[in-house]
Amino acid sequence: MELSHLIWSSQVENVRVCCPLMPPVTGTLCVSSHHLILSASPVEGTKQEKCELWLLHCAVDSVEKSVQNIGMLKSKDSSKDGDGRSSSGTVTLKCKDLRVIQLEIPDMEETFNVARSVQALSSLENISLRYPFFYRPAGCKLGKGWPRHTMENFYHNLKAETDAWRLSDVNNNFKVCPSYPEKVIVPVSCSDTTLKRAAAFRQGRRFPVLSYYHPRNKMVLLRSSQPLVGPNHHCCEDDEMLLDAALMGQWRGFIIDTRTEQEAKQARSAGGGTENKNRYPKWSVFHRPLERGQALQSSLTRVVGACYETYLGRNHWLSKLQASQWLSHIKEALSTAGLAAECIEREGTCVLVHGEEGTNNTLLVTSLAQLILSPDCRTVVGFQDLIEREWLQAGHPFQVRCARSGWAHGRFQQESPNFLLFLDCCWQLTRQFPMAMEFNEKFLCTLATHAYSSEYGTFLCNSEKERYVYKIRENTHSLWGALNNFQQRKYLVNPVYERNALAIWPSVAPQSIELWEGFFLRYFVPTKHKEMSWQRTWELSGSYHRPGYK
Repeated sequence: MELSHLIWSSQVENVRVCCPLMPPVTGTLCVSSHHLILSASPVEGTKQEKCELWLLHCAVDSVEKSVQNIGMLKSKDSSKDGDGRSSSGTVTLKCKDLRVIQLEIPDMEETFNVARSVQALSSLENISLRYPFFYRPAGCKLGKGWPRHTMENFYHNLKAETDAWRLSDVNNNFKVCPSYPEKVIVPVSCSDTTLKRAAAFRQGRRFPVLSYYHPRNKMVLLRSSQPLVGPNHHCCEDDEMLLDAALMGQWRGFIIDTRTEQEAKQARSAGGGTENKNRYPKWSVFHRPLERGQALQSSLTRVVGACYETYLGRNHWLSKLQASQWLSHIKEALSTAGLAAECIEREGTCVLVHGEEGTNNTLLVTSLAQLILSPDCRTVVGFQDLIEREWLQAGHPFQVRCARSGWAHGRFQQESPNFLLFLDCCWQLTRQFPMAMEFNEKFLCTLATHAYSSEYGTFLCNSEKERYVYKIRENTHSLWGALNNFQQRKYLVNPVYERNALAIWPSVAPQSIELWEGFFLRYFVPTKHKEMSWQRTWELSGSYHRPGYK
């Protein structure tokens, strides 16, 4: 398919564009295969400079159109109504980064054509037609930032601590589990045959694998999907053997199920369920429910709606914010991750986390628990590796979960902002521990933006297998390669960072959880003074002269 076939009007003159935190400008609007481009010339007698606006079509979440004087047209070919007024229209683009852009177009037909074109180009289903396959920045070669051998590096560090675990290639060519990476870390005493049989007993064949090893007490964090117990109480000796081996001689472990007990029982009637205490006597199951899917996506749309209802009074706005339940989801996520970290650090027990599929809230809990426990995960590079291991390589389906953002309405398909919730939780930690993270708020906002729409291929597709099929590494640029460039990196790091070897325990008290204004309100509140403050902090801390920032 040629993308040009989806463009109904390629160029429109005298279009007035209103963007947040910018004065309106008028210029020529061009619709290309991947961008909406506005070129505005300076107005005579003003200090306005020539400007260009480039907007990726995939960054558009919602397209709304309205026209004026449509019922008073003389004929199809007339552009004037009976009163001599021009028929015109407005296209409102609500973007995935929460910007709202208005295009005032002086012709009704062109209004419909622009809206129709952007709607079609912003909802492409063919991965290979996405912009990352065409993006070729000057001075950058394909391959920079690829590949990240995070699993191999993670195992290399683990090998220095213990010989009880091994790096298995049982999933070579993704033949055992399509949503797992080709290499996983499992107990050394478990053969590949055991792993294959255990995989058959787990939904999506996601058998328990190592997520984190705690060097201080040798406890481990595991993740998987739900066991296929079913109404007939099926069991699997190989799965039991695998979890018993993961305890490494410990007398007990904890399983954190991210569903309610009732949801787990209902899943059993459909073939799923949770671990039976009679078959797993050393493991105790805790149910710590976290919202997912449509409920979580609806919460995001409600909090975005509240943020953009600027006419509300303070009390009404706060009640709308509370009704969205978004801050409650943050509290529950941090609380559950804190429980997992506490079991490992303070109770000295191993922990297995799973929900139903093991690709959403499971990854949210395991990644946050590692951020709480491990100082390595709080560095810029370590945080990138954490996202690679626990989200990208672990099979979080970014393509479907991030298909729509905060402006999505109506019936949701598979959208769910689990990754955005994770980044919001990370921001809460940066607030509570301002010196513990090497990265700053802008870094988190950048990741949130690129997860939903990007020039880079890092967040494309739903799994490592799909990225292999589409040859993402060979045909697209890596976001990490761009962010780790010094010219970019210096704006993304925390100038007052100091490595903290201890665990950081988040507070989940109501007064400790706040709305992430830097993301949800960033197109309402000017950032000039915040940037000046950031620049001054850099100067006072001397961060430009620190080792590692050159």
